[in-house]
Amino acid sequence: MKAFALKYKRYFTNERFLWMFFSGAVLFLASLFINFYAGVYATEKASNAVTDVILNNIRLYDVDHIFVISTFIFVSFVGLLCLKEPKRFPFILKSAALFALIRSIFISLTHLGPFPTHVTIDPSSFISNFTSGSDLFFSGHTGLPFLMGLIFWNNRYLRVLFFTTSVFFGAVVPLGHLHYSIDVASAFFITYTIYILAEKFFKKDKEIFSEGIN
Repeated sequence: MKAFALKYKRYFTNERFLWMFFSGAVLFLASLFINFYAGVYATEKASNAVTDVILNNIRLYDVDHIFVISTFIFVSFVGLLCLKEPKRFPFILKSAALFALIRSIFISLTHLGPFPTHVTIDPSSFISNFTSGSDLFFSGHTGLPFLMGLIFWNNRYLRVLFFTTSVFFGAVVPLGHLHYSIDVASAFFITYTIYILAEKFFKKDKEIFSEGIN
């Protein structure tokens, strides 16, 4: 416990790290705010639903509880990884913020209505605060775990775990008709590009993520 406290003291008394941490936190909170209103806009402008060769051939499954609980576990796990190693905070916060900002642009440009048959997410769950049902392209639940897998690429176990989680969500959302198949398939390609941009834009944060501070 003493070593853990000393680790936090070393990071959070370092001015450079503090700037990176707080700028990441502000950017992340701003991205959630923008993402929320992008979802509201997408819902207001939503047009008709379209056909989907995969969803047309998959019956609707009630994945509400699986979807909500799995999301909570995923977010909590990433949070714990950051709490264990505070050096991870800046790069993860900024990468996730970039992900949310770019996704906000995509959902603002794409106004498809939800698939005619789809699971309704419990409005009392915290997940409902981050999805409107019409914020479709691209799938955040598929892309964000994939992004974490790329970030933790050098850790074999975490890489496999996050990639497996991404595939898991990529299967769950079509089963609940929560996303069109193109939303899921495109998430991998778009997310990879976001990761490359994050490495370029937040180079110093990535260095601290990998090597810590001296």
